Amino acid sequence: MVVIVGGGTAGITVAARLLRAGLRDVTVVDPADTHHYQPLWTLVGGGRAPMRDSARPQASVVPKGVTWVRRAAVSIDPEARHVRLDDGTDLRYDQVVVCPGIQLDWDAVPGMTESFAGTASSNYSADLAPRTWELIRSTRRGSAVFAMPSGPIKCAGAPQKIAYLAADHWREQGVLRDIDVHLVLPTPTLFGVPEFAEVLAGVVRRYGITVHFSSEVTEVRGDEVVINGSTALPYTMAHLVPPQSAPDWIKAGPLAAGSGYVDVDKHTLRHVRYPEVFALGDAGSTPNSKTGAAIRKQAPVLVANLLAARRGAEPTARYGGYASCPLTTARRRVLLAEFDYTMRPTPSIPVINTSRERADMWYLKRHGLPFLYWNLMLRGRA
Repeated sequence: MVVIVGGGTAGITVAARLLRAGLRDVTVVDPADTHHYQPLWTLVGGGRAPMRDSARPQASVVPKGVTWVRRAAVSIDPEARHVRLDDGTDLRYDQVVVCPGIQLDWDAVPGMTESFAGTASSNYSADLAPRTWELIRSTRRGSAVFAMPSGPIKCAGAPQKIAYLAADHWREQGVLRDIDVHLVLPTPTLFGVPEFAEVLAGVVRRYGITVHFSSEVTEVRGDEVVINGSTALPYTMAHLVPPQSAPDWIKAGPLAAGSGYVDVDKHTLRHVRYPEVFALGDAGSTPNSKTGAAIRKQAPVLVANLLAARRGAEPTARYGGYASCPLTTARRRVLLAEFDYTMRPTPSIPVINTSRERADMWYLKRHGLPFLYWNLMLRGRA
């Protein structure tokens, strides 16, 4: 039996692909009632999409023929080959695919959680994303802070995307000149790929955004954020992102690398010590950007290598680190950043120049990618 721990993007995509490959003994472990297409939450926070478009019942996306265990995993014993569930029962496996997602550490920054009762919000929560738009829409003057934490996070471009959506809205409303916009980034540049960083530098200049490089929010006090433990930055509204990490039970278990994430070969997605264990998505140790686009490229590689292992063969399929980040630079424009482990542009759309802001990429982001996700990717077809 193949047990898949996690029924998010990675788990459902792998389950669908395994079924299409002819495997019948597949179990997905996940307690969620609702499945979210989380890339849409940035657009919800920016007033460009309704929250209802991002959610469907979990039962509607679990592939027919898959056994769905509606419990949470709390540990994996790779020696005994079983997954311990939160009700104390064990599921034995021949192979296990570990993809429980990433953990949002809301309490890691003092005062952050409390700030959401005031004039701060976060698109990293389904409950808070609509509030982000309320705050943006009601802000007409003052200061706005958009911040990103250090360390790996899911969709690392999202903290910037909402800043640009907000600034473009304020520009359209004629109030941008009355709002002091700040972007707090832990990185030394706007983006890790120079070609895309150059485009984003132009976006920042267009909106007059002050960027604080190599900085992060270390505390939130009332209506101000503290940067790097010393500099206080007041805000009228703020969009904050919690630090993120592998789930605690993964970090504490035998599958973890030093980073806390599941220790897999970055090309084959097979565990470096336990050949029956595979991992993909946000909980894996692969050094790629944690995006749904990365999962779309990882899933066929993992499935091919898992099936090879079941035949007693060595895994030969390889993942090259592809990730994609559709950066909303305006309310009707997107920069489609595609790259891999080399941190060089790796465009996948022929003829079209995606290394600049484009209106057609906006339609891809808003309509094309959600269609691909619900109708093709989760069904193992893309």
